Amino acid sequence: MSYRLFIESLDHEGRGVAHHDGKAVFVDGALTGEVVDASPYRKKDTYEQAQVERIVRASPYRVTPKCAWFGVCGGCTHQHLDEAAQVAAKQRVLEDCFAHIGKVRPETMLAPIHGPTWGYRTKARLSVRNVPKKGGVLVGFHERRSSYVADMLGCEVLPAHIGRLLPAMRELVAGLAIRDRLPQIEVAVGDTVSVLVLRILEPLGPDDETRVRAFADRHGVQVWLQPKGPDTAHPFHPLDSPALAYSLPEFELTMPFKPTEFTQVNHGVNRMLVRRAVRMLDPKPGDEVADFFCGLGNFTLPIARRGARVLGIEGSPALVSRALENARLNGLDPLTRYQVMNLFEMAPEILAALGRFDKWLVDPPRDGAVELVKSLPEDASGPGRIVYVSCNPATLARDAAVLVHTKGYALRAAGVANMFPHTAHVESIALFERI
Repeated sequence: MSYRLFIESLDHEGRGVAHHDGKAVFVDGALTGEVVDASPYRKKDTYEQAQVERIVRASPYRVTPKCAWFGVCGGCTHQHLDEAAQVAAKQRVLEDCFAHIGKVRPETMLAPIHGPTWGYRTKARLSVRNVPKKGGVLVGFHERRSSYVADMLGCEVLPAHIGRLLPAMRELVAGLAIRDRLPQIEVAVGDTVSVLVLRILEPLGPDDETRVRAFADRHGVQVWLQPKGPDTAHPFHPLDSPALAYSLPEFELTMPFKPTEFTQVNHGVNRMLVRRAVRMLDPKPGDEVADFFCGLGNFTLPIARRGARVLGIEGSPALVSRALENARLNGLDPLTRYQVMNLFEMAPEILAALGRFDKWLVDPPRDGAVELVKSLPEDASGPGRIVYVSCNPATLARDAAVLVHTKGYALRAAGVANMFPHTAHVESIALFERI
C-alpha cells in the first residue's frame, strides 16, 4: 500500500518529513517540497517510516547520484541532493537543535566549512562476506537498513585508487583459504601510504601469505593484519613502507597514526576545521589551555604551535601514548603534557584538581561532554573562552544550554563543517565566552 505525501522538511537523519492520518511519516530518499508516493516499511502508534515509490513533483535541488550503487549501499544517504543544499540542510539541523533542545541562539552563524565531496573518505571499515548465492565474496558497506553487504564494485567517496580496488579485494579474499574467516577490511589513507587492515580470525597459511604480498605489491598498498582487537593490528607487507600519517601544513605538523586509531575521515575538511578552531580559541604564548578528548593531538599540537601551554586529556591510554609521540616528533613536548582520564565521570572536585585554564578546547564523541560542562564553576574562575567541536548537534545543544543558562557563558558563534558529504552527519563548531 502506498500513499501520496507532501514533504515538509528533512529530519536530523536526512529523511523527508510528512504527515498522514495524524501521524508523522519519515520518508527515505524524499526531499523538502517534493510530492511523492511512498510505501511504509515500519508502522508505530505515533509515526511511520516509508520509502519513496514514485516522485510526483521533484525538488529543484534533486540531482542524479554519482554512484551506481546509491540507494542500495548504506554508506551515503544524500547523493540525490545538491551539494550546497546538503550543507544548508545541516546548518538548519544545527540551528534547530540550538533552538529546541538548548533554548539558545548563536550571536553569529558562521559560514559553513566546505571541502572535497568525492574521494574524501580516508578512513572506512568495509565488511567482507562470502555469499555463494551472489557469486562469491562481497566487499563493501552494508546495504541500507540491512546487515547484508552491498554488492558493489566501486565507491565514489573513498579515495579513487581505493574505490577502484573493491573488485580486486573481492578477488583476493575469494582466493584465500580463510575466505570465510576474514570479516572486515579497514581502510586508512595517509599522505604517502594507503593501508588495508585485514581482520583475520585464523592465521594466514603460506599460500595465503604469498597471495596477500602479491596483492600489496601489485596495487601499491601496505597490508596490516589484525588477529584480535584493534591493538593487535600490525604491518605485514611491505615492511619498509613510509609511516602512515596526515599533515597540518599551516602549523608545520606531521601526525602519524595507526590505521585502527581514531582520526577524522576527511583530511581536507579537518585542516580547515583545525584552522578555524585555533583562530576562534586565539591561543597566545603564556596561555594555559586544556584540550579535552584530545585524541592523538589533532588540536593540542596546533594550539601549542601558537605558543600556549596545553594539557591534553583523553580516555584512551593508546591515544595518549600516540599524542606524546606526536608531540616529541614535532618538537612540542616542552609545551604539552597529557593525562589519561575518563571524562564521562567528571566532577567539580576532579576538574578543580587539574588547575586553572585560560581557555578550553572540547572535542567529545557523540555522547557530548555534559558531565564536564556541569563541573565548571559558576564564578569567574572558569576558562574565559571555550571552543567546542561536535559530531552530534543534539548533545552540543544540550551542553550549550548548561553553559549559557547555568554557567555564565554566551554562545558567540557556531557553524557546521561538511566532514561527511552525502550523509546526514553534522560536524559543527561553537564558541562560548564568559560574560
